[in-house]
Amino acid sequence: MSDIVISEFMDEGAIEAAFKDRDVRYDPSLVDHPERLRASLADCRALIVRNRTQVRGTLLEAAPLLKVVGRLGVGLDNIDTAACGARGIAVRPATGANDLAVAEYVITATLMLLRRAWFASDRVAEGLWPRMDLIGRELAGKRLGLVGFGAIARLTAAKATALGMTIAAFDPFLSDDHPEWRGVERLPLDALLASCDVVSLHTPLTDQTRSMIDAAALGRMKDGAILINAARGGIVDEAALAMALKAGRLGGAALDVFESEPLNEGAGRLFQDLPNLILTPHIAGVTEESNVRVSAVTARAVLEVLSA
Repeated sequence: MSDIVISEFMDEGAIEAAFKDRDVRYDPSLVDHPERLRASLADCRALIVRNRTQVRGTLLEAAPLLKVVGRLGVGLDNIDTAACGARGIAVRPATGANDLAVAEYVITATLMLLRRAWFASDRVAEGLWPRMDLIGRELAGKRLGLVGFGAIARLTAAKATALGMTIAAFDPFLSDDHPEWRGVERLPLDALLASCDVVSLHTPLTDQTRSMIDAAALGRMKDGAILINAARGGIVDEAALAMALKAGRLGGAALDVFESEPLNEGAGRLFQDLPNLILTPHIAGVTEESNVRVSAVTARAVLEVLSA
């Protein structure tokens, strides 16, 4: 049995450097085989996961010696933090290590959806010349609205500002006098939705944020506005978004996260035949560089708990 179990992909260099004297089971396929994963946890003191492994219920019961859960990322909605706390199990996310990757994803998606020029490679290769279909908009001068104004949103704001965007944000938990508001217009959510050309979501999934962007919220957005969700699935009502895109109300959307991951058949059908939509498989925070950073930060945090 293993002292440390890693159930999803992690940088192997970080594993070797941090855990060379430890008994480690590194098997990213475990996330797809819950029974095998539970069986591997009998003597496990540290479990390292990404966002798919559900650290709750029967899995926690299968790990009586567990001392720490390392999260290769920042969101904790796949981890029962209350149950871990009740048992004295530390939970250690890789806070800050993938901020840059997510911020660059948001900027990239914004550029692609505004400009529209990168959605016709097949047609051009076939000898067509759809220039009028691909005349998009410039990013400079547009208004970016950030729902949630934590570290990733602030980094996104800095990059967007450098490209000529103006910034508005909604965050009821950030005090009025916080220095991060400098240069950013603080708005209520409805006013932000109504006034911004691009809306990017940066909130956790909670009872308050679930379906926050529903049909009514989408209806408040500017005609031709763009929505980006690289935060958490469940914040956006996916059916309502698909309808808004099909109706031509929005200029486009990019979704990196979904209520069900991978997409179930029903959600997949919702999003078919939408040319102004970018779908990616929960990869906004994962680049080659960020994977190295996230893995190293998580490994160090896990070792600190095991060595205490």
